[in-house]
Amino acid sequence: MLRSVILAASRSTTIERLVATTPLSRDVVRRFVGGTSIDEALTAGAQLTGTGLTISIDHLGEDTTTAEQASAVRAEYLALLDALDRAGLAVGADVSVKLSALGQRFDEPAATEHVRAICAAATGVDCTVTLDMEDHTTTDSTLDVLHTLRAEHPRTGVAVQAYLRRTEADCRDLATAGSRVRLCKGAYAEPESVAYQAAIDVDKSFVRCLNILFSGPGHPMVATHDPRLIAIAEDRARWFDRAPEEFEFQMLYGVRPAEQTRLAAEGYTVRVYLPYGTDWYGYLMRRLAERPANVAFLGRALRSRG
Repeated sequence: MLRSVILAASRSTTIERLVATTPLSRDVVRRFVGGTSIDEALTAGAQLTGTGLTISIDHLGEDTTTAEQASAVRAEYLALLDALDRAGLAVGADVSVKLSALGQRFDEPAATEHVRAICAAATGVDCTVTLDMEDHTTTDSTLDVLHTLRAEHPRTGVAVQAYLRRTEADCRDLATAGSRVRLCKGAYAEPESVAYQAAIDVDKSFVRCLNILFSGPGHPMVATHDPRLIAIAEDRARWFDRAPEEFEFQMLYGVRPAEQTRLAAEGYTVRVYLPYGTDWYGYLMRRLAERPANVAFLGRALRSRG
């Protein structure tokens, strides 16, 4: 119930203005978002890589409605990749891209060309690209674009969401040699017809998908902060004789940093999903929906307003 309320609030401009103008709530934003500019994102990225972590940087923004906005997002990613290269942070790094930000919903061919240019630039600086997955209405389109991109850029990755009933089948299709697949639980409000609603059912699906990905020849990217699922992933890696470099853990910026450090110290690759940009509100609310305990932190900030 609380998760549904939070996701509904993510569409409220009134609550967005309240959060944006409350000084302490801005501290909450800074906890989960690595700044509003490329320079700020690079500073956060350098701090993370300096402690033995790796990064996937995401320029926040999903509500692209014009061709001009889509082109601006493409230009932002090209500038980001150039800045990563000049800062010596590109090799081994990743950028996460939402196709909706490139115009997927109104011009898929143009969005494909935009992301192809981003992939080419990333390849040129030895960086990878991962396509974020959004609500279920875009899943088929995103996977179609992925297959197109992999013909030229085989290291292109994709996220899949365990709460969708279709994801086990998608994992079977994607668990091929060289395939990079980020498995997460999912953070969008979805109908019961397409998504599991109970947390235990989502967790069970996550483990089934883990088994599929670890048993194949691809590169699983285990995106969770759940201690039990992390332990299961470690067990599955041993069961399938996966060396630490043959898969990775992924966690969100600002979430369980001590666990990120622990896993990295044990020899695992830990990639931190590092978002930046001015369009942070929807992202923040989805993070709160994933872990409602964070709502208390935000609530204290909002009550202190004025």
